[in-house]
Amino acid sequence: MEIPTQQVPEITESEDEKTNINDGSRVILFNDDWHTFEEVISQIIKATKCSFVEARDKTFEVHVNGKAVVFTGEMTDCLKVSAILEEILLHTQIET
Repeated sequence: MEIPTQQVPEITESEDEKTNINDGSRVILFNDDWHTFEEVISQIIKATKCSFVEARDKTFEVHVNGKAVVFTGEMTDCLKVSAILEEILLHTQIET
């Protein structure tokens, strides 16, 4: 008696489906009760080199929603942005 074997489908990855670990990372900034709007806006500008209006809008989103994506880019850039935000003890997280 022959034992049936399970067929395993062949999985191939096309060039479009390949992902680079350095692409698409993002820095999430969390709300707190210690920093003023001005402090957060200034630190976002320092970290991301964005305009005042962009930093103000991101700060307001953090305030209203409790968190917001404040930067998207390569992992190395996200680490730098996160480190600058955390200089004043802001709470961040990096997602890939």
